[in-house]
Amino acid sequence: QVQVVESGGGLVQAGGSLRLSCAASGIFFSIDAMGWYRQAPGKERELVASISSGGSTNYADSVKGRFTISRDNAKNTVSLQMNSLKPEDTAVYYCNADVKKSSSLGAGGPTYRYWGQGTQVSVSS
Repeated sequence: QVQVVESGGGLVQAGGSLRLSCAASGIFFSIDAMGWYRQAPGKERELVASISSGGSTNYADSVKGRFTISRDNAKNTVSLQMNSLKPEDTAVYYCNADVKKSSSLGAGGPTYRYWGQGTQVSVSS
């Protein structure tokens, strides 16, 4: 019903940049917050950045000043611009979208969090 697909991962040297993109598609009323999480081997999944439907952003302390999250509400996409990448940024990055389903009356229904399949980001030292 709803698909969330990431793209843009890859291998980059420390200090380099990478831009991740994510698109949500399907049938829904609206998308509330969208965000990026990451999970490195042996570590818990952690929030990297999130952005509300109104454009308010939140970043993990470890990426503040280096990463920028943005979204295009008309296209149902969210991007993560990653600059000054460090080896510790290496992880699988997952996009999420908080999707409000359409109700039978044409109004917004319950909100569900959907996840993308993940995209690998590897930063070499």
